[in-house]
Amino acid sequence: MKKNIKWLLLVSLSFVACNNNDEVASEGPATAGSANFSKYVALGDSFAAGYSDGALFKKGQMNAYPNILAGQFAQVGGGAFNTPFCGDDNLGGLLFSGTPIAATRLYFNGVGPVSVAGAPVTEVLNHLTGSFNNMGVPGAKSFHLLAPNYGSAAGVPAGTASPYFARFASSATTTVLADALSQNPTFFSLWIGGNDVLGYATGGGVTTAESASTGNDITPDATFDGAYNALASQLSAGGKKGVVANLPYVSTLPYFKTVPYNPVTLNATQVAQLNSGFATYNAGLTSAVAGLGLSQAEADRRKVVFVVGLNPVIIVDNYLTNLTAYSIPSYRPATSADLLVLPSRTFIGTLVGGNPAAINGVSVPLADKWVLSKEEVGEIQAATDHYNETIFAAADANNLAKVDAKAIMTQLVNGGVSFGNYHMTAQYVTGGAFSLDGVHPSSRGYALIANKFLEAINSKYGSTLKAVDLGNYPIQFPASF
Repeated sequence: MKKNIKWLLLVSLSFVACNNNDEVASEGPATAGSANFSKYVALGDSFAAGYSDGALFKKGQMNAYPNILAGQFAQVGGGAFNTPFCGDDNLGGLLFSGTPIAATRLYFNGVGPVSVAGAPVTEVLNHLTGSFNNMGVPGAKSFHLLAPNYGSAAGVPAGTASPYFARFASSATTTVLADALSQNPTFFSLWIGGNDVLGYATGGGVTTAESASTGNDITPDATFDGAYNALASQLSAGGKKGVVANLPYVSTLPYFKTVPYNPVTLNATQVAQLNSGFATYNAGLTSAVAGLGLSQAEADRRKVVFVVGLNPVIIVDNYLTNLTAYSIPSYRPATSADLLVLPSRTFIGTLVGGNPAAINGVSVPLADKWVLSKEEVGEIQAATDHYNETIFAAADANNLAKVDAKAIMTQLVNGGVSFGNYHMTAQYVTGGAFSLDGVHPSSRGYALIANKFLEAINSKYGSTLKAVDLGNYPIQFPASF
């Protein structure tokens, strides 16, 4: 029996590759159209900041989609674009008063993703001065961009403020939006909302009501609507032009699509032992049908029977009928509709306390935090659908360009994107579009996003901005530079 879900991928990664890119615009001068790019500000979350490989670091920030956009805007009168860069060490991670509060970045060592050697050196309390055009704040939700004190260093230890915004906020009491507006931008980009569902998703759907320490709730529709409409209307006041993007389903990210629901390989002896261990549980389900009104369909869904060969993991499912008062726990085998989070790959098959009979995901069901159930996926998609309606309605109301990021993700998942001699998909590690954290794009993925923003801007404002060559952007970074 496996004690860990091992990496089967041994890939050869090309760190930088150049080629003729089918995405590059046709010949002709770049023009601004009806837009004015002289003062561009970008608001958003970790995607705007250029977060990748599980960290924020300078090389990644340089290839953030707003930074790529600013480079293209410079060809048509765009001005300086200042970014709150991390240190030149490119290790990633953060310190707060000398104590690490965020880990260093990941790199692929030929077998799997591992952290780069060394300790973080970017200190939150070393406050940056001046104004910054890239206002992307990792971890920010929609309403955080309007929240006073979100950049207060004093609030970082308690989790009421962002350590990333605290590095460059103009004051402890300001808001992200206020600092953006204080620069009198002539053009803006706004891509926010992913974190309004992402924390719930990466936490396996555990809410704060279920666990005050690890839960993370989906932002209510009304809260999102109020925040987003305020952002869009204030940024576009006076007829300012800008571009916004909707949201893909976070459940389609590699973080949720890499670990299979059925990774447990068993032989006949192991099957007999495990089935014997679950005999009492299965008998309880039969009794519940006869005496407690449990439906036969649910009993069949919950029944645990192992077979020789591949088997699904066993999970705790709080959406099942609660029979704990009758000493019947809420266990069932996972199905293809359930999504296992990426960190579960090194947890499934491990032993509890070294006991060979207590195997996580097999004889010991996986807790809720390791799995997004079908119902939880549905909750995420319903919230995202509502957010997207709000985003595009606000764009139409304020005459803004629109990027269909959901469609981009759908294309990456279903076949991918071809350019020149290259092909990019949402496949973890090998696909090229996403970094090693399974959530954030690679630099090449960010370049693809930038090109889609440029397309939307050209379509809306009659500009002829040039796309960038995706082949000039790396898909992974090495251990050191």
